[in-house]
Amino acid sequence: MQTVDRRVFLGALSAVALPAFAAGKIKPGANSALIVVDVQNCFVTGGTLPVAKGEEVVPVINKLAAAFENIVVTQDWHTAGHASFASSYAGKKPFEATKLSYGNQVLWPDHCVQGTDDAALHKDLKLPSAQLIIRKGYRKAMDSYSAFEEADHKTATGLAGYLKARGIKTVFVTGLATDFCVAWTAMDARKLGFEVSVIEDACRGIDLNGSLAAAWKAMAAKGVKRIQSADIEMA
Repeated sequence: MQTVDRRVFLGALSAVALPAFAAGKIKPGANSALIVVDVQNCFVTGGTLPVAKGEEVVPVINKLAAAFENIVVTQDWHTAGHASFASSYAGKKPFEATKLSYGNQVLWPDHCVQGTDDAALHKDLKLPSAQLIIRKGYRKAMDSYSAFEEADHKTATGLAGYLKARGIKTVFVTGLATDFCVAWTAMDARKLGFEVSVIEDACRGIDLNGSLAAAWKAMAAKGVKRIQSADIEMA
C-alpha cells in the first residue's frame, strides 16, 4: 500500500478547502436592511460638529448600497436652542456635560438645526433606493442618538415597528459617529431582537475621552458584530 505523507495530504486538503472559506461573504437578503446614520453636512469637514474624516464614509456607503434591497437613512434634526446645545446654558462649553430629566447629557456645539444646509444629507451620498428617512432629536428638551429610541430609552422612533412589519431580521449599521449615534443604534437594535453588524470602515468616530474604544467594547458585550465592507458580497 502506498503511504501518503501527512504534511502533503494536509497541504493538498487546505488547497481545496481555503477558496471555499475565502468566498464566504455575507449576502444581505430581503430580510436585511442597511441603516445609514447621520451622514450630514454638520458631521463632515466644514460642518458645525465635524467627525474627523467623516466624509470618507460616503463612497463606502454608496458602494454598499448596491448590495441591499432595504435602506434606511437617519438625520439629526434639532430645534434651535436644543437641550443638547452648550449655548443653551449660561457658562457651559461644548463637550461639557449636564444633567437632564433622562440622565447625563453631553453638550454639543449648535449643529444640525432643522432646515439648514448644515442638517442636509451629504451631497455626494447616493442612495436612490432608500425607502425611509428617520429624523431624530427634533424634540427640543430631549436628545436622540439612536435611530430606534430617544435618549430617555422610552420614546420610540417607530423604526423597529417599520422594520419588523417588513420582515427585517438583520441590520447593518453605518455612518456617523461610531461611538455615539452608530453605537446607540446598534445596541438598541440588538435589544429589540435584531441581528446586528456594524460595518467599521463605513463609520468614523469622534473619540471623546476614550469613547470610541468604550463604544466597541459595549457593542461587543451586547452581541453586535464588527465587520468590514469587504465582508459584504456585492450584487
